[in-house]
Amino acid sequence: MNEEEIRRLVKIVEDSSISDLEVSRWGRKIKISKYPGNSHQAPMTHVQIPAPPLAAPMQAPPKAAEAPAPSPNLVEIKSPMVGTFYRSPAPDAEAYVQAGTAVSKGQVLCIIEAMKLMNEIEADFACRIVEILVEHAQPVEYNQPLFRVEKT
Repeated sequence: MNEEEIRRLVKIVEDSSISDLEVSRWGRKIKISKYPGNSHQAPMTHVQIPAPPLAAPMQAPPKAAEAPAPSPNLVEIKSPMVGTFYRSPAPDAEAYVQAGTAVSKGQVLCIIEAMKLMNEIEADFACRIVEILVEHAQPVEYNQPLFRVEKT
């Protein structure tokens, strides 16, 4: 709202029998009251305009401690499609793999459901599961990392 619109609202409140007026537009709120606070003293127009939220100040990124170099054998297995990620073939069944599981080429790692079709995702190479990056029954995007593995 611009200054002219606010002045018109103040005039409306002053000239009428209403004591409070509150208007919200585009995430900004204006409250106009004849009686500031809850006291009903002599009529006085009070305009309260909250300041827009301030952006957080820019901070330098924290300096990371000397991180060990990632292993050249560490690889991410990514989703070949959009869908829902399942770690097991059925709700009451064990997960296909856990962190630390040794996997052979062609072994099923998970299922991705896409358009009511269950697609088994298999390992393209022998590896060991280092980390599972997605929770069971969560949606995944194309090319989203699912597993971090170490080639064996």
